[in-house]
Amino acid sequence: MLVQRTLFAPPNDLEPAELYATTERGVAVAERGRVTVAPHALVSTNTYFGRFPASYWQRWTPVGRVRVEARAHGTGRVRLMASDTAGDARPVDGVRVSGAVAEPIGLHATLNRFTDGGALWLEADTEAAELTVGDVRWEVNDRARERPAAVVICTYNRADDCVATLTTLAADVECMAGLDTVYVVDQGSDPVSSRTGFDAVKQALGGKLRYLRQPNLGGAGGFTRGLYEATSGAAENWPYLVLMDDDIALEPDTVPRMIAFAARTEHPAIVGGQMLQQLHPHRLHVSAERADLPHLRAGRPVPGAVHDADLTSTSLDTRVNAEYNAWWSCLIPPDIVREIGYPLPLFFQWDDIEYGLRARAAGYPTVTLPGAGVWHADFAWKDWDDWPRYFSLRNALIVSAVHSDFNVRQATKFLLAEFGRYLVSMRYGLARTLLMAVEDFLRGPQILADGGAQAAAAVRKARADYPETVVHPAHGAPDLPVSYPAPTPSMPRLVLLKRAAWQMLGVARGQATIAAKHNHWWHVSLFDTAVVTDPSQEGVRFRHRNPALLRDLACRGVRVLSEFSRRAPRVGRLYRAAMPELTSRRNWARLFGADSRAHL
Repeated sequence: MLVQRTLFAPPNDLEPAELYATTERGVAVAERGRVTVAPHALVSTNTYFGRFPASYWQRWTPVGRVRVEARAHGTGRVRLMASDTAGDARPVDGVRVSGAVAEPIGLHATLNRFTDGGALWLEADTEAAELTVGDVRWEVNDRARERPAAVVICTYNRADDCVATLTTLAADVECMAGLDTVYVVDQGSDPVSSRTGFDAVKQALGGKLRYLRQPNLGGAGGFTRGLYEATSGAAENWPYLVLMDDDIALEPDTVPRMIAFAARTEHPAIVGGQMLQQLHPHRLHVSAERADLPHLRAGRPVPGAVHDADLTSTSLDTRVNAEYNAWWSCLIPPDIVREIGYPLPLFFQWDDIEYGLRARAAGYPTVTLPGAGVWHADFAWKDWDDWPRYFSLRNALIVSAVHSDFNVRQATKFLLAEFGRYLVSMRYGLARTLLMAVEDFLRGPQILADGGAQAAAAVRKARADYPETVVHPAHGAPDLPVSYPAPTPSMPRLVLLKRAAWQMLGVARGQATIAAKHNHWWHVSLFDTAVVTDPSQEGVRFRHRNPALLRDLACRGVRVLSEFSRRAPRVGRLYRAAMPELTSRRNWARLFGADSRAHL
């Protein structure tokens, strides 16, 4: 019956306590499982992790009522509060206790006024005496689709991070009670099992750990190995699969929240957790995502969603519908695996998007559940100019070909514009990366035959020929004048052509130091040499104008993109035809091969 707990403090010291409970008046002491409210004080759980997403439960499940159980010690009042889509608060139920000693209390709410938005939370306030509230559990009586549940963690050379995530998971006894298996699929050369903390966490997991080693097949191969192992027996025993990254900071209650919700949806649905930013842990990346397939872009907020939001001042009261959910934390019901198969062997980037879109096309929605969140590395601090960009572009083309009308003309215009911007801003390695992605897309489904390992090696090797792809320590950079950009051009196409001519003819004027936030193509392209801060803030990149290289890449680009405009429709049909085989259990068994070893 348990579907959520109210926790008053984070599992670790680096996560913000304000996302769990806030002291609105007076003084309170918050611990993980309880809060003590001093006299004349008020505490609220109208917070990211403290709220119950009532609107999502009303929309996607037949559950009609929710009950909140807790234990109270002392004297005071506990109220169950609700909001609507506008964020306006209203009381729903309340109870007073006087001189209580571990007294059980119960509050109730009917889930009937939350269709467009709104949530539930608790408030505890006192007068002349102290009140402690703890062991708060949100429960429902409705029957669930009972299934075992398992976690799958894919890891690659992040051994310490993976051990930390496992340790956080294992420390939450109630979370672990709902799990049958924890799969760790280790694809790195620095194995998780080599860490001194591994044996301890293995013991703490109580025999539930299945540690597997296999060659590197990217995120797609790592997560699919977990799906593959978990669905190897009779279909009626297949578990709910919770996929999560190795380097997240985990709120353990996210796992049972997703499982409880998935077990009670009217029809099977993918249930996703939201991404909070690791470097700015009070900020939410996006509340629900969509893909812009014509422009080959992912991670776009759906209409009504919030993006880069401060969760201490933003309440997620409006319900929004996601197209897919990334696999930093995401639950896939076994019913969906049985019907649509396994992920595409895309290595990484867009594998989670493709799977969500395929499920959606088969009638299985994705629900990104507020209050189910993990902390993940901030995307804004990752550089666009890196080898993963190859997979982002190539796989975006594949997904667009498979899941849209595949407007080749629009895609060609987009690629040509991107290619031009890379060239004029002296990112020659990135321009080469784009061309490799397009060329390999045109090779057709055979490019996925090895799961992506050869492509990853090839793009890394090719990029090594371009000096500007290397990040250098800032202390060794030349001391060049700092330059600030002009406003965004009102006629970008004309400016792009003009900058290309300047770069080709040597009209660009001198040298500059450019901050990461000013790294715009129309600004960098004004110079012969630019020292540009990397978005990671770990160092700088040196960009130098090279007219001969620009001409060679431009000529190659014209050939490649012309070929793309001619052949892409036919190649797209080949990918669509190959989908059943590419996503089959037989194909993945071939990819995993004899070198895949399970350590029980």
